[in-house]
Amino acid sequence: MAAPEINSWLGKLGIEPQFKDGLRVTDAATMDVVEMVLVGRVNKELVSLINQAGGKGVGLCGKDGNLVKARRVDQEDIGFVGEVSKVDVKIVDALVNNNYIPVISSVAADETGQAHNINADTVAGEIAAALGAEKLILLTDTAGILENYQDPNTLLTKLDIKQARDLIAQGIVGGGMIPKVNCCVRSLAQGVRAAHIIDGRIPHSILLEIFTDRGIGSMIVASEYQS
Repeated sequence: MAAPEINSWLGKLGIEPQFKDGLRVTDAATMDVVEMVLVGRVNKELVSLINQAGGKGVGLCGKDGNLVKARRVDQEDIGFVGEVSKVDVKIVDALVNNNYIPVISSVAADETGQAHNINADTVAGEIAAALGAEKLILLTDTAGILENYQDPNTLLTKLDIKQARDLIAQGIVGGGMIPKVNCCVRSLAQGVRAAHIIDGRIPHSILLEIFTDRGIGSMIVASEYQS
């Protein structure tokens, strides 16, 4: 949802979107657009939809309450792309305990106050780990992790951390799926019991994953012996 809108606004400003290893290359001008779109538009649209459906949505970004602190990724030529250095979930706990639904944009500041664009899946995984979540569920526009990205019939429904890492090393998992799988692996290593990558285009996909025995998409667990 967010990436096409960011690309659209960059196009209006004559800025060509660039990606490297699935991460958006983010110079100063791109960072301004990313923050405007993620925090000012997409976040508020999601909050509005939650409120219309009877929930109580509250929009946040990593800057709010020092929820997420960023540090620059140690990689050349990608600009203000950050990784998570610290998570403080007190503001999330306070909202959830009062029946609010936090909607969190993946923009966070470093120790100097400089805004950074952090991959949204990465932020979700770190927050899930900090909360001690049972599950991490990532929505995407494919069926899940595919052995052949052109063939949805090659869906891998269950794999463990080692298998997930091997798929990246072999080049089977590539592009934007790399940060998704990496964040799942990292969240599992920090105590999340299961991580799921599912097709967000399917109506009620989250409900199908949580409330049906079969589930949908790909599930990653820490060990092959884990059910």
